[in-house]
Amino acid sequence: MARTRGRAPAGGRADALSQEIVVGTAVELLDEHGERGLTFRLLAQRLNTGPGALYWHVANKDELIALAADHVLGEALADAPRPEGGVAGLRALAVTVFDALDRHPWAAFRVTAPATLEHTLSLLDRIGVLVTQTGLPAERHFAVATAIFNYITGVSAQIISPAVTVDPSVHRDVFLAETAAHWSRLDPAAYPFLPHVTEALRDHDDRDQFTTGLDLLLTGLTATTRPPQR
Repeated sequence: MARTRGRAPAGGRADALSQEIVVGTAVELLDEHGERGLTFRLLAQRLNTGPGALYWHVANKDELIALAADHVLGEALADAPRPEGGVAGLRALAVTVFDALDRHPWAAFRVTAPATLEHTLSLLDRIGVLVTQTGLPAERHFAVATAIFNYITGVSAQIISPAVTVDPSVHRDVFLAETAAHWSRLDPAAYPFLPHVTEALRDHDDRDQFTTGLDLLLTGLTATTRPPQR
């Protein structure tokens, strides 16, 4: 779904709107106010129409936000480089999707499996095509493609969404500092690892954390597809 900027003419006519306009405007409001701040009344005001007209195009707020998240994913897919194939293409695609979701934190938690919406399906399909280009046996294509899809969507949500789901008013640095302080007070006899990595927790880069796991996953894929050495 291409991003469309614009407002429906005043007067509340449902046929003056389209789902594309409604969803594109919802993305703008979600970026401004977050999921909790989005209401049909606010959306109708932005579109110069009545709230009832919106229900011609979306059933409820949950469907609207799901479509808005899929819209964000569509923009990411449009930006993702296509010339690269195989593992290089998978990495470029994954990082592009992560960056898009990071720009729209409310969307990360909404892009989930199983894929049913247009651009979520397109993401899974493009991953599958790239997996077929790696030389992996055909019987492994589904398992590997869905594993990579689940990593991209699930880990992005895990990394990005706490800023939204915990408390939108809490800054990321404050949240990480409070979590690090909690880890530092853990009993090292019961938790021999966590108390020693609190500094890394406070200072880590989310994108680097995402690409670290992604590279481990893709390195394993490369090793699986490489011919055994004599």
